[in-house]
Amino acid sequence: MTTKLTAKRFRIRRPDPVEPLPPNRPEPAAEGALFTPLEDGFGNQSFLPPEPDQTEPEPPKAAEPPPAVAAPAPLTGVPGADLDAIRREGLTGRQLRLARRLAQKHNLPATSDFDAVRLLRQAGLDPFQRTTLLELVPGAGGSGGDEPAEVGTMIATTPGGDGVKLPQTIKPIQVPSTELRAEQGHISEVMRIQRDLAKRRRRKSMLLSLRLFFFVGLPTILTAFYYFFVATPLYSVKSTFVIQQSGAPSGGGAGGLAGLLQGTGFATSQDSIAVQDYLQSREAMARLDQEHGFRSHFESDHIDPIQRLDPETTLESSYKTYLRNIHIAYDPSEGIIKMEVIAADPDKAVEFAQALVGYAEEKVDHLTQRVREDQMKGARESYKTAEQELIDAQRRVVELQEKYKVLSSEVEVQLISSQIGNLENQLTADRLSLQQMESNASPNKARMDPLKRRIAALESEIAALRSKLTEEGNGQESIAVVQGALLIAQADVETRRLLLAQALQAMEASRIEANRQVRYLSVSVAPVAPDQPSYPRAFEYSLVALLIFGGIYLMISMTVAILREQVSA
Repeated sequence: MTTKLTAKRFRIRRPDPVEPLPPNRPEPAAEGALFTPLEDGFGNQSFLPPEPDQTEPEPPKAAEPPPAVAAPAPLTGVPGADLDAIRREGLTGRQLRLARRLAQKHNLPATSDFDAVRLLRQAGLDPFQRTTLLELVPGAGGSGGDEPAEVGTMIATTPGGDGVKLPQTIKPIQVPSTELRAEQGHISEVMRIQRDLAKRRRRKSMLLSLRLFFFVGLPTILTAFYYFFVATPLYSVKSTFVIQQSGAPSGGGAGGLAGLLQGTGFATSQDSIAVQDYLQSREAMARLDQEHGFRSHFESDHIDPIQRLDPETTLESSYKTYLRNIHIAYDPSEGIIKMEVIAADPDKAVEFAQALVGYAEEKVDHLTQRVREDQMKGARESYKTAEQELIDAQRRVVELQEKYKVLSSEVEVQLISSQIGNLENQLTADRLSLQQMESNASPNKARMDPLKRRIAALESEIAALRSKLTEEGNGQESIAVVQGALLIAQADVETRRLLLAQALQAMEASRIEANRQVRYLSVSVAPVAPDQPSYPRAFEYSLVALLIFGGIYLMISMTVAILREQVSA
């Protein structure tokens, strides 16, 4: 940035013309002076330097043309009239001083400067010459001609026609002061610096324009030319699909966070991310190339050389082309997977999109199939184990029944208990009858003996039956042992039956859970072949290229400027 320099302006005052005084009138004396000062012929003119103007200086005005020189008054011999005419001529102080010195040199009795001019003119001398300049003027020494001599003053003939050359009053040459010359020199120096700065600025602007054109403009023009005239038009096919669950969880065991997330995109976010990664993997590219010729499509001759694949290119280069033309995006807030497939042929783009959707559906089925199989496998194994153990327990009960020849230990105990009860009743009745007989004074012995034998038989039978319940005999286990073994076996059977029922219930729950884990890929936007190419977007890409090249140039320029400043510092 160039700061405009300012110069102080001054106003040059020209000396005031000499005011003529009335003839023979002295200047008024100061009040209280001893002597009245005599007239010196300069009037009120002051030769002191002018006081500086306190107001704002004005710019110097253009030099005015000198006023017209009045012709000298005729020499009529009247001193007062001659002095008035000379005063009206507007002579300068310098001219009057020259005239006074010349009059003193010729011993003329001059009372003032104006009187000296009058006397010199009467004597035919030039009152304003320093030396005898009339001799240097051609035709001035007696030729009688009236041609004026040009020696710095204008010389005119007198009106009388006597050939005397008299000078006319001219405006003195205005010489600028030292301050004005310094100001003018300062202004000229500032103007020279400004011209130098403008020249340097123009040169730097031209160099900057050349650099911008070479580093920014030319690459942008080449990029725009490629996108507008060389790049192959590509067709874009867009499709949208979402991964859904089969149904809501059943029962209270599947509540909690799973129940809250059910029906939202977060319930299938992991599956969606897995499908997205699979569609962007090399495995999906290899399968698409093997089944639908992805690489051969981009190796065709109708594709421009920049986007065309070399037939001998590596798998990594093909994978870069695959990622550049297959765009997969997952929206976690809505759980939607958006896919865009770009190809040089619209029908081929639709074919690629449908194939990728099929791959995604197969991947979803494969992800949930293992979970379903693991859940059902464990439930089935548990059910089969419980069922086999129940069969074994039931077989053990049957073996015990065959071993002890007892269908049921409880039935045997009930039969023996009922027999003992009946015998106890009969024994009690017989004992009562015996006591009644014995209570007579003369009992009948014939009736008492059979009754006693019957009571003894009943007691022995009851004892035998009781021993059969608790004591082993004749190689047979007691009823208590048989009943205990059968009860244990039957309890084992009941336990196995309960375990079998629980295993059956768990298998049913696993089946329901496995059905709930099933994922379905639902296509919300099917791929449709476009009728106009979507790429390249020539204007947008050219603008982006301009911004990129401009940013690179700006960063490099700033780096170079900073390094230059650091080095110079």
